[in-house]
Parts: sequence; structure tokens; C-alpha cells
Amino acid sequence: MGSAPFTAASFAVWYLRIVAFLNFLSAVWVSLGQDVRRHNTEDYFTPYLLTAGFASGVFTMFLAITMRRRKRAAWILNIALSGAFLLLFAFAMLFPEVRRYPQNWISLALTAAFVASLVVGRPAFYAKGDRSNPRLAAAVGVGGLLVCSLLAALLVTVTNHAHDAHLSTFTDRWRYGTLRLVSVAADDSRFPGITTPNWVNVAINVLSTLLVLAVLYAAFRSRRVVDPLTSGDEERLRALLDRHGERDSLGYFALRREKSVVWSPTGKAAVAYRVVGGVSLASGDPIGDSEAWPGAIGPWLSEARAHGWIPAVMGAGEEAGTVYARHGLDALELGDEAIVETAEFTLDGRAMRTVRQAYNRVQRAGYRVRIRRHEDIPADEMAYLLARADDWRDGATERGFSMALGRLGDPGDGRCVMLECRDGGKEGNGEGELRAVLSFVPWGPRGLSLDLMRRDRDSENGLMEFMVIQLLQRAPEIGITQVSLNFAMFRSVFERGARLGAGPVLRLWRSLLSFFSRWWQIESLYRANAKYRPIWEPRFLLFEKSADLPRIGLAAARAEGFLEAPGLPKWLHRKRLDTHG
Repeated sequence: MGSAPFTAASFAVWYLRIVAFLNFLSAVWVSLGQDVRRHNTEDYFTPYLLTAGFASGVFTMFLAITMRRRKRAAWILNIALSGAFLLLFAFAMLFPEVRRYPQNWISLALTAAFVASLVVGRPAFYAKGDRSNPRLAAAVGVGGLLVCSLLAALLVTVTNHAHDAHLSTFTDRWRYGTLRLVSVAADDSRFPGITTPNWVNVAINVLSTLLVLAVLYAAFRSRRVVDPLTSGDEERLRALLDRHGERDSLGYFALRREKSVVWSPTGKAAVAYRVVGGVSLASGDPIGDSEAWPGAIGPWLSEARAHGWIPAVMGAGEEAGTVYARHGLDALELGDEAIVETAEFTLDGRAMRTVRQAYNRVQRAGYRVRIRRHEDIPADEMAYLLARADDWRDGATERGFSMALGRLGDPGDGRCVMLECRDGGKEGNGEGELRAVLSFVPWGPRGLSLDLMRRDRDSENGLMEFMVIQLLQRAPEIGITQVSLNFAMFRSVFERGARLGAGPVLRLWRSLLSFFSRWWQIESLYRANAKYRPIWEPRFLLFEKSADLPRIGLAAARAEGFLEAPGLPKWLHRKRLDTHG
């Protein structure tokens, strides 16, 4: 595809942006807005979509955003509206009294230029919408109009201060509010007995704007439901993990079943991702042979652009980040992953004194740890472990996406490792009560990656550290040489910001992160990992445009379970095929 369509498309987007700015300016600059509206009602006409108001500014801005995202539906709407405007203006120019104003020729030329840019730029608007969008937009429009009109009627009823208010019925007030919603104006002379304060009319107009935005969002939203991971995909991914799983400690998390997968043409590599809020969010490194990674990254990016999704990668390693960068993505260091080599771990030495004392305290309290592969745990015992882990879960939302499997006790995850910690029992000589569980997923043939941590809140402090140290000390029992622990976001900021001579910007950044750590445990995760004296491996966020970072951040927060988006009725979505029963 040549550059001409994209140049024309950029012109169309910038035209809409400028018109949106002029609409907002006219809304706050009263004299300018009055001039534009007077011209539109007399002998002049203004260019396409310049109607001098806040509502028209919001509408134009929305069109500019959707056009920038190359939405085909936005192109169709613009070509239909602007084409109609152009024909109307051309017909008006047949009359001498219209032709004699130079402003009208300028408006005609600008509108014609916009239409021409749409025609030339047609190939650049390739992003497909969700097939359920027309039905959803219709439902939002009808339902929203009903709700908003009833709210408008209620406002009119409560604030009506006409001296002959008794002459108006509820139906009259409902019609008045509906007319203001649809036309943003109402002729008071047609509604005797209705007189409302100006703020009520403004509130109804705001409702109208919100309703239009809701309908537009429903009509132009990106495709949300994609083909989930099938049993065949899972088998192929497991085969790749058997051969190349040692490359990435997060590789096994590609088997989360709400993810989708794009394969390289050879089938030797794949990118696992999930679409959240219009963002195609991949996690970790591509799966498989690193030489075949470009063959999977290319189709993944192509699919994202075809549907108008924003491509992003959470938690890629340095090698994968370099490959993604060759495909046009920029990198931002998110933090570091803590990796412990079991052969080098020791509790000896002055630096480990605090950890050693905490470990010995828990051990003296009678706690004991049992380590087993999931496949070695009888079904009744696994059911009990699942029930206890669910009881200890913090909140109703299961968190995790890039570094969590999202399930426990699945028959396909037999090579995962479970740690069960029990206390010493009431008499100090029994099996004891279950107090905590840890679960690790395989990382190649000789590694583990932390998946799940659950404990009884009434148990001894330091219990999780005790269990991790037990795993590191007893790793040879299950043939493990390396363990990946939690991810420490912005780890380098905390480490370098605490050093002597750290600059003011770094100290300020560290202070801000420490402040937010009160809610999101940013610093505490770093310190919890640092006590094992791990190897720190950097992890990166990959993205195309800096302007997309806020949306990517929201999508990542939703995917990880930190934010909940309001759901839509299930009948408005296409039914997902559940391939795993």
C-alpha cells in the first residue's frame, strides 16, 4: 500500500481535530459561537461539522479519535455525512445570493477537500469493528433514549415553575424533555404550562451528549471477543514448552485459557495474547524457537491493526524485547524478576541474619512443609487444598494475567509443584492444620515459576518466606535448580534512589513510588524478593506510541484483576466457544 492513502487519511484526521477545537472554542468564546450560529442561519454556511457547540465538539473529537484508529465504520459514517453536506452545499451554490459570499466558497472547498481525502484514504481505514456493534448500538440508542427521556421528564417536573404548571401533563413534560434530547432545543410556546430554569435545559443537553457518545462507542468499538485457546492450541503450546520452555520463566502462563494465540507459519513459535479494552495485550516472550519469533510477531501485529487494537507486550525479557523493537515497538523497563539459583542459596552469613532468625522462629513453632507434584496428590486431598486456597483468597477477583495461571488443580497441570504448610497440631505431635499453600508452574525441565500464594491470616508471620526457603533448600528432591519468584516493579528506582548521592529527580520518583506502595505494595514486593539475594532479570513493556500508554496501563490493570470494568448483558456479545467445557 502506497503512502498517498495514509497521507490523505492523516489530513482527514487533522481536519476533524481542528474542527473539534473550533467547536470547543466556540462553546467557551460566546461571541464567536454566536457569529458561527448566525452565519449558519443566514446567508453563509460553515465547513463540515463546524456547528459551534460543546456537543458538536465532543462528536467531532470522537470521530477524530476513531478515524485515527483507522476504524472502517468511522470512515463510512464520515463519507456518508460529508458527502451529503457536499451535495447540499454544491446545490446551494447554484443560487447567486449564496455564491456572492467568499466564505461559502471557502467552506465548499474545505468540505470538498475533506471528502477527497476520505476517498483517497479509503485503503488506510482497514480496522474492523465487532460484528455485534450494530445490534449493541441500536440497543444502547433505544434503551438510553428511554431512560434519558424519563430522567429529563423528571427534571422538568421537579423544576417547572410556570404559573400555569397545572395545564401540563406528564406526557407533555416527557415530550418536552425528549424533544430537547433529540434536537437540543424546544419551542416553549408549543408547551404551555412548562417553564424550566436554564440549568435544567443544559443538564438535558448534557444527557443528550452522553447518549450520543454511548451510541457512537457501541457502534465503533473494536472487536472484543476472539477465538479462545483451543485444546489443539494448548497441545501445540505444551509441545513447544517441552522443547523451549527453559527460555522464559513466564512461558507456562501462556496456557491461561482466556488467552488467544497467533502462530508463525512454521508452527515453531506463537504469541499468546488477550484483548482488553481495545488493547491486544501479549505477555512474556513469544513461545517456541527464538529464530521463529518474528514469524509469530508479524501476524500478531497485523491482526491487531486489522481490528484497530493497540498492540502491547507485558513483561517481555531483554532478548524478546529486542526482537519486538525490530518490529517497530518501543520499550519501557517495568521492573525486575527475582530468580534464585538453588545451588547458590544459603542462610549463612551476616547479610542473611534477619531472614535466618525469622526462618528459625517459624520452624521452632512447629510448622512443616510438604512438597509434591500436582500429579502425585490424590483427588480428595487436592479438593481439600483447593477449598482452603479459595477460602484464603483476598477478594472475589482472581488476580493475574502475565505471571499467574488463573487455575489450580487442573489435570493438565500435573507437573506443577504444590507446597503445603501445616502447623504442629494442638499437641505438637500431630499432622497439624493446613495453614498455607504455594503453587509453582514448570519453567523448563529444571525450573519453577511462582504462580499462587495463599495463607491463613491467623498463621505465623513469615510463613511464606519459610515455605520458599524450604523449597530452595530441598530443591534437589524434585530436580530443581532455579526458581522464579515475584516480579518487583520499578526495582531499580528503589535500589538506586536509596544510595548516597542519588539525584533529586530519582529521589522524588522513589518518594512517589513509596507513597503509592501504601495501596499497591510496590516497595514491599521488592523488599520481599530482595531478602533471598536473587539474580534480577529486567522485564519490559513494549508499545507502539507513547500516547497509547494510558490505555495500555488501564488494560493491563484490568487484565491483572486490579480494575473491574462494568459488564454488558451477555446477550449483547457474541457467544464464546468454550472449548474446555
